[in-house]
Amino acid sequence: MPTTKTLREGSARKRAAILSAARELFVADGFDRSSVDAIAARAEVSKRTVYDYFGDKRTLLKAVVDAVGQSLITTIRRTLDDTLADFTDRAGITDLEDALVAFSMRIATDMLDSSEYATLQRLVRAESGHLPYRGYNSMADTPEEAISERFAAIAEAGLLHVPDPRLAADQFIALTFGVALNRLGSANAAEDARVRPLVVEGVRTFLRAYRTG
Repeated sequence: MPTTKTLREGSARKRAAILSAARELFVADGFDRSSVDAIAARAEVSKRTVYDYFGDKRTLLKAVVDAVGQSLITTIRRTLDDTLADFTDRAGITDLEDALVAFSMRIATDMLDSSEYATLQRLVRAESGHLPYRGYNSMADTPEEAISERFAAIAEAGLLHVPDPRLAADQFIALTFGVALNRLGSANAAEDARVRPLVVEGVRTFLRAYRTG
């Protein structure tokens, strides 16, 4: 059971070092074979410091998974800002398809093909028995909610008609990089030329359902 003791906030540098060391060892050796002693040695802190900051090894694993998930969420929000932030009026309607394709391709390469995503998948699948519950997902619904918020803003500008932005986000994901993952097992557009046509057709299908005018 995770500890209920009061944990130290400690220094940001030490916390980051412990999380980095734990992540490396959990991925390379697995949870059971990664000792707190080894994590402390790699992080260049004392074993006591690891316990003071995180309480126990299971809590540390959860913290690693949560940190990786937060990094991926940051990538999604940054990509939304880079590709879909300028659609404030109907003048942008002709560019919306290109922007949605650009967003999907960036997610496919910057997120789904990243070491962060691979780490999250590896830890959640291999160490599910040590996480708070089976199927634990530190990202939860945050990516879908972030996309739905952006679709709602685009709808406010009159470019989309989305009565249910969250449903629209779920459908968009399924039609674009989701279908690439399901069909090809990967969404790495840099290595697989089949990804982009799937994404483009998915965006066009989405727009046929949701674009105004």
